[in-house]
Amino acid sequence: MNRTSSERPDASARRDRLSEEAADAVERFERHARWERGMSAHTVRAYVSDVVSLLTHVEKENENDRGVAGLDAAALRAWLAAEHDRGAGRATLARRAASARAFTAWAHARGLLEVDPGPRLSTPKRPRRLPSVLRRDQAESMLDSSEDGVRAEDPVALRDHAVLELLYATGVRVSELCGLDHGDVDHERCVLRVVGKGDKQRTVPFGVPAARALEHWLGQGRPALARSGSGDALFLGVRGGRLNPRTARRIVYESAGAVRGAPRIGPHGLRHSTATHLLEGGADLRSVQELLGHATLSTTQLYTHVTVERLKAIHERTHPRS
Repeated sequence: MNRTSSERPDASARRDRLSEEAADAVERFERHARWERGMSAHTVRAYVSDVVSLLTHVEKENENDRGVAGLDAAALRAWLAAEHDRGAGRATLARRAASARAFTAWAHARGLLEVDPGPRLSTPKRPRRLPSVLRRDQAESMLDSSEDGVRAEDPVALRDHAVLELLYATGVRVSELCGLDHGDVDHERCVLRVVGKGDKQRTVPFGVPAARALEHWLGQGRPALARSGSGDALFLGVRGGRLNPRTARRIVYESAGAVRGAPRIGPHGLRHSTATHLLEGGADLRSVQELLGHATLSTTQLYTHVTVERLKAIHERTHPRS
């Protein structure tokens, strides 16, 4: 049976213990999620792992029901209850319920289930926590420190500074940044062509500081790291391959962590910071939604909560009758 190399070992081991019918259903669902629904590799891994856990639980509890046939509302609830007993939090349970609903809807559409039990499955809503973000002065301090450390003879420093500037300027996801090629950058117009979730393309502008950092990286840094197999990748690792998202995350964590008083954030926190600063500067929600590549406006609206909370904190700290 073919599997993605990135699948977690524990999920792979449990998958091997499934009945042939269940394992085949998982294989087909994985292809559906990856190729038909265009889910990211990370989401596919999570969904497949959850479905394997669900089917393992059902087959263990009901030896007479092998495969998908044993899935009903009671089985789904019993699985989630068992996951809760193992210590899964509300956010994890919400995601696993979403995985189960996606799988049962697919199985019903393919004729593997007569009735889809997914819509009858309810879980506590995930609490929408306000994301940690940098203040504007903290973001400027992080980028200034990064620029101070740049040396023309140090290609890694040039790369790291360009990564930080571009992430903050555009608010793109770290996977989107690492997937950029030379041809995705329009230097004259200062815009990126980004391929986001579901293979949807969007155009994202960036400013002068990011353009300058990118120019230095491409002119002095990238040629020093490029190898015969580097291809068209915009950002490279030290061995000349395409920059790994883990490396980009480390760059952000270390750079933000060096700023006094700044929250511990990674690329996603920097994306939150970009959105917050845009809204604080007067950008409208629709524009920010398009820049970030959000499918729905409600996702972007989370950032208005951040700005309101900041206003409340400032009011309480400075107003004489707060």
